[in-house]
Amino acid sequence: MRVARLVVAIFALPRALNAAEQREATSFAANPIRKVVTMLQAMQTKVVEEGKKETELYDRFMCYCKSGSSDLSKSIDAAEAKIPASESAIKGAEESKAQREADLRGGQDGRGDAKATMAEATAIREKEAAAYAATKADYEANIAAIGKAGAALEQGVAGAFLQTGTARALQRLAVDMSSPVLDEHREELLAFLEGKQGSDYAPQSGQIIGILKQLGDEMKKGLAEATAAEEGAIKMFEDLAAAKGKEIGAVTAKIESSLDRVGELGVAIAQKKNDVVDTQEALAADKEFLANLEKSCSTKTAEWEARKTTRADELVALADTIKVLNDDDAL
Repeated sequence: MRVARLVVAIFALPRALNAAEQREATSFAANPIRKVVTMLQAMQTKVVEEGKKETELYDRFMCYCKSGSSDLSKSIDAAEAKIPASESAIKGAEESKAQREADLRGGQDGRGDAKATMAEATAIREKEAAAYAATKADYEANIAAIGKAGAALEQGVAGAFLQTGTARALQRLAVDMSSPVLDEHREELLAFLEGKQGSDYAPQSGQIIGILKQLGDEMKKGLAEATAAEEGAIKMFEDLAAAKGKEIGAVTAKIESSLDRVGELGVAIAQKKNDVVDTQEALAADKEFLANLEKSCSTKTAEWEARKTTRADELVALADTIKVLNDDDAL
């Protein structure tokens, strides 16, 4: 039936030829079927050539399908492996950052405590230094007054000395101060300083001079003890300051290191999170593209199979028709 339809169509071709073509075909006028066979053979050749070209194009497309699908699959596999690994790395970095931040807070608290201790020690040291300065000034003033009193008595000018401010200061000292010497000889010394022994006091008796010497020695000893205590306090403060200075320096170095590391981890975490988002977006795009590619390739394959069948049918029909027309009886 297919051959019959094709033959009918072929026999109708001469009617469609224009006048010029009919004049050029005079050599075939005696046998028009030969011309039809020649045309069919040309058509057959054309169909075969077109089939080769289409096959080449189809093979190229299938190569693209395979390579594209393979590349996309590899990219998808890599992304699916990378995302959980990156998320795990982010978790580890966040834990490390949290620990560093805790260390940082601890270091800052420790440094604050050390500075507070140093500030408190400095305030105490300043008070101690001020107290020592006042004590030293009192001792030195009293020692000087006692020295002047003793010198005046030895020179026999006690009356003139008793009229001086130094004598009055020494009198206040004798009233206010508590010491072993004063506790024992307070009345004798006050009697002298108040002028109750008269201006004809005889220095050679040496009683008051002896009391003054004892009192002076006692004050010098007190000054020496106060000075030694001050020097000890200074040494303790300097040792504490040196120790706290080292402690603060070490803690500050750790704080700076922790700050740097916290900053680095923060940047790394942000970058990793951005990378995860980018990878997820790329993964979704690759999956969508792969699905579309597979669909397109599948559609193209179905179209190609249909096209091959159609071409094969055409070639069979042409071959059958040519065979029929080439029959000796037909010619």
